[in-house]
Amino acid sequence: MTGAVLLALLPVVILTALGLALRRCRFLAESFWPQAERLGYFVLLPSLFFHSLATARVEAVPVGALALTLILSTLVVASLAVAVRPLIRVDGPAFTSVFQGSIRFNNYVGVTLAAGLFGAQGIALAAICNAAIVPTVNTLCVLVFARHGAARLTPRGIARQLATNPLIVSSLAGLAFRLLGWGLPPGLEPALRTLGAASLPIGLLCVGAALAFEGARTWIRPVLSASVMKFLAMPAATVLVALGLGLHGPALTTALLFQVLPTASSAYILARQLGGDAPLMAGITAVQTVLALVAMPLVLIGLSAFVPMG
Repeated sequence: MTGAVLLALLPVVILTALGLALRRCRFLAESFWPQAERLGYFVLLPSLFFHSLATARVEAVPVGALALTLILSTLVVASLAVAVRPLIRVDGPAFTSVFQGSIRFNNYVGVTLAAGLFGAQGIALAAICNAAIVPTVNTLCVLVFARHGAARLTPRGIARQLATNPLIVSSLAGLAFRLLGWGLPPGLEPALRTLGAASLPIGLLCVGAALAFEGARTWIRPVLSASVMKFLAMPAATVLVALGLGLHGPALTTALLFQVLPTASSAYILARQLGGDAPLMAGITAVQTVLALVAMPLVLIGLSAFVPMG
């Protein structure tokens, strides 16, 4: 397990560092990165999710137990984050960033690691993970923004945010195709597969380019609070729920893997759009990305000694 985790992390570290270096040395125009993020978020990553779910061989995968493990553990940590807000002592917009940092995850890193650990089976497991927690996380975050963000959302605005989220739409569409037994047309299937494959390297480059450490030292308490939730509370809740549901093997490993992923850079975009504390969100994302390099292998390797995960 130790070698597999470290080998799976290696390309993530290399591509993320390359993205950071490319932006710092201004090898590409500054305008490239927002457009690359937009391409990944609206086209490439939805293609990966849709294709993975529409073509996934899920007969031997405990879909129900895996999805329920992820949803329940996310709800537990989300409730905990709301409960401890008075102890963090932050205003409403800052709390939205702490909340996102507690439950939001980086899809690109998760899919890359799952594929590195388990190959095609890992991609299928990752697609199921995304289908379960992308709608859950986005629904919870939008609700928190509606309550605590500077830009108050109406019920119609909340519904619009959820109904137009490309990750939710593509995940549900892929599941529908799979459940209905519809096959992808011969020309469309390889096109979607290629677009999905492109999402991983481009997404990781954008993750590195989006890292901003300048303000991370300013918000020690909220950054620390979000990171404790993400790297301690979330994996603990995931393992407890998984054991209760009898989840084990690669499915458990993938579930735990996704629940200890650092916050995605898309959280910064959402904070800007919905009235959150965007600079704080950038600091949380940067710190968690660095911490994850140590936290993820420690969590997976440590728990593998007590839980049948491989």
